[in-house]
Order: sequence, then structure tokens, then C-alpha cells
Amino acid sequence: MKVWTSEHVFRHPWETVVQASNRKYPNPLNPNVIGVDTLERTVDGAGTLRSHRLLSTEWGLSAWVTKLVGLDQPCYVSEHSEIIPQNRTMTLRSRNLTFCNVVKIDEHMVYAPHPSESNCTLLRQETIVSVKGLPMTDYLENIIKNTMASKAGQGRQAIEWVISRIKEETHDIGRVARLEMDKHFTPNTTSL
Repeated sequence: MKVWTSEHVFRHPWETVVQASNRKYPNPLNPNVIGVDTLERTVDGAGTLRSHRLLSTEWGLSAWVTKLVGLDQPCYVSEHSEIIPQNRTMTLRSRNLTFCNVVKIDEHMVYAPHPSESNCTLLRQETIVSVKGLPMTDYLENIIKNTMASKAGQGRQAIEWVISRIKEETHDIGRVARLEMDKHFTPNTTSL
């Protein structure tokens, strides 16, 4: 078993980062995620949003690892998320479903406001990788752990990419609204 942990600070408010995280796929920085299906989504009386999604992924491992493990097809990941607005936390837990009897990858992520930097969000992430029943278990666990660490960096970049898209959308909506306001409220000078 290999464990990888990380912390990352986003220089954006929690609400913005959570919105971007929910809109993260598809994106050009994580082409390994080829599909996302929402299986269940509920909101309880306290306003907590719980979602269960199924992600279709391609691992992008070396060809020889793919042949050894047999991962030449899309893999599926179950992701459970919980957004608690009162606590301002978003928790994501994911586990691979494909080949989980041989390779198990459990990921736990928590997004929360940074405790000392206002308008920043702290991401705490932990990934546990276990390989069993295959030769070179330690070596394979290290390869998968390192791949997951690399993909985590791409995931953070993807959130930044989505945030920039959200800002562009907001700017475009504001520009269109201003044009419409100007069109309807500009005095007609030709009738004077």
C-alpha cells in the first residue's frame, strides 16, 4: 500500500473553487476523463448537497503495465461528494470500480476556506493505492502513486482553467446585459 498526501492553496474564494470543481469535466487538461454521469443528487433540509457520479477514465499507463494488468479499456470510478454550505466544506471520495480486486485507488479530497488567508481555498488530498495478486507489487504501486500525483497537478490546473472560463462567461453576460440596457435606455436624439 502506498499513500500520497498533498495540500494546495487556490487563490480564489471557496464558492468559486467548489463551482469550478463541479464543472471540472470535460477539460483539455484532464483528457483521461472521457465521461461523467450523475447517478444521484440530493439536497437535505439543512442544504447539504450530496452527489454520486460515475467517471469513465483512461489511466494513461505505460503499454507494458496496461498489458500486465489488462487495462486496455475505459475504467470506471465511483465519486461521492458532499457540499455543506454552513461549514463551507466540500468533500470528495472516489474509488475505482474497474479491476478493484487487483488495483484499488481510494482518493479523499476536502475543499475548505483557508484558515489564515482570506478569499483563498485550501485543498487537502490523500490517495491510497493498493495492488495485490500481481508480481512487482511495490513497483506497480509506486508507478500508480506517481501517476496519481501527476494527475492531481493537472486536476488543479483544470480547476484554474474552469475558473477562468467562469470569469469569461460572467464578463460576457455583463457585456451583453450592458449592451441591451444601452439599447433600450438610450434617449432617441433624432426626435428632438
